[in-house]
Amino acid sequence: MAITHAQVQAQLTAPGQLFEMEEVEVGGTTIRAWKHAPKTFRDLLEISRFHGENVFLIYEDERISYEEHFRRAATLARRLVDDYGVRKGDRVALAMRNYPEWVVSFSAILAAGAVAVPLNAWWTGQELAYGLTDSGARLLIADAERAERLKDEEAAQVPMIVARGPGANLDEVMGEVRADVTLPPVELGPDDPATIFYTSGTTGRPKGALGTHRNLGQAPMTVAYAMMRATALAGKDPAEAASVRRVTLLAVPLFHVTGCFAVLITTIFSGGGLALMYKWDPERALQTIEREKVTVLTGVPTNAWQLLSHPAFGRYDISSLTSISYGGAPAPPRLLERITELLPDRTPSNGYGMTETTALAIYNAGKDYAARPDSIGLPLAVTDVRICDPLGDELPTGEVGELCMRGPIVISGYWNRPEATAETFVNGWLHTGDLARVDEEGFVYIVDRAKDMVIRGGENVYCAEVEAALFEHPGVDDAAVIGIPHDELGEEVGAVVRRAPGSDVSAAELQDFLRGRVAAFKVPGTFWFLDEELPRNPGGKILKTVLRRRVLAS
Repeated sequence: MAITHAQVQAQLTAPGQLFEMEEVEVGGTTIRAWKHAPKTFRDLLEISRFHGENVFLIYEDERISYEEHFRRAATLARRLVDDYGVRKGDRVALAMRNYPEWVVSFSAILAAGAVAVPLNAWWTGQELAYGLTDSGARLLIADAERAERLKDEEAAQVPMIVARGPGANLDEVMGEVRADVTLPPVELGPDDPATIFYTSGTTGRPKGALGTHRNLGQAPMTVAYAMMRATALAGKDPAEAASVRRVTLLAVPLFHVTGCFAVLITTIFSGGGLALMYKWDPERALQTIEREKVTVLTGVPTNAWQLLSHPAFGRYDISSLTSISYGGAPAPPRLLERITELLPDRTPSNGYGMTETTALAIYNAGKDYAARPDSIGLPLAVTDVRICDPLGDELPTGEVGELCMRGPIVISGYWNRPEATAETFVNGWLHTGDLARVDEEGFVYIVDRAKDMVIRGGENVYCAEVEAALFEHPGVDDAAVIGIPHDELGEEVGAVVRRAPGSDVSAAELQDFLRGRVAAFKVPGTFWFLDEELPRNPGGKILKTVLRRRVLAS
């Protein structure tokens, strides 16, 4: 007889087990939390030293062990405190590609007691400057490319440490990395602020999601529990699976919560290896999997789709790859079919989370995923889920409403946005803005997004921001940005434009115009031009469902 979800949860969370739970009070609300999770990131960093000379970071031909990572992070943390005057609670921003220096800098910032502010490396100089100004960052650690992008931005004139490339001074700042280095003294607790990750809102201005050290410590436990639950449900021994060292190929940026919390922090927690890429390239990924004996590929559905579709797919030995995990964007059922066809003995999984949930909160894998490819899965043990009507009242099983979540991975709120915090975080419950339903067995299905957003290959594109930029063009009279279904990216950005009288502006002109105002991934790939007015409801809101149906049928 197959083991049930309830039996697996009881087994994994029993007293004395790694995933034992306890009740804690956070912000006046009592929630379940992992009892044995690290209390702060400093605790996690200290524990990581036990992995010693095991390889932690892999970047091209570079290798950094856990011990070396600790020494570098501790050294930089001391420089931040002693030479730059960084104090507990200060914001220190981070803007660079997935280099080893990103990981070392992130660890150092947190170890110094400061709040790490990872900025989107794809942002324009103007967008990066906004992140620095809004967060009140007193220091920026950036790669040379981001530093160059910011040089003409007056709002971004903060002290800067530069890594990799022209003008790099990080090595000089670090100086000697000694074997006996220790972390700088600072008192930290679970509820102290740790991170600000920017997530755009429908107003078009990014909001800083303020995470705590508790969130940082609980997140890797949640990911580990998800994997152990899937292993047990498959009839395998979780302890035996946990003894196998994982080497993960990171296919998404570290400045996203998937890359940072679901992968990086979980890797530190488990003592695995993490292979970084300069940028996503499916053939380079295949080469890396073969060379480094990668066991896990983690990214968005687009990464898995491109890997399996690449002409060179059959030329590389990827037999070490036992798991393909993705989230952060809608996963087309065709992707599961392709994985099952090409890699029949691998374990695909799909997860759901947000910046506001410190990544993973709901998980679907194995037979459950095969049986319900359109579901995001079951909530993880410390996550409570309910479906609410517009007044916040819970709806009966099967009815569609707003997905709300509660648990130790839910962040404390938005940085300096009390109104947005009060609107989104109500009595301990996070209102996700996603419309969903839950079936009788507890599986969650996302029906639609209440928030006006396109998820393009895992990147959030907020329509209002792109629309605001379009309206700056004198040739645009009216505009609406919509998501277009796309096999590879999940969604592509599209725009419907009504030209201003006398204007003959073209799609190419508008794309060129937008590139100087928004990041490249936000620029619509397809434009439709309408002569008539865009459809609106009595309140003046564009009826995007009607509009999308009309243009896609044309």
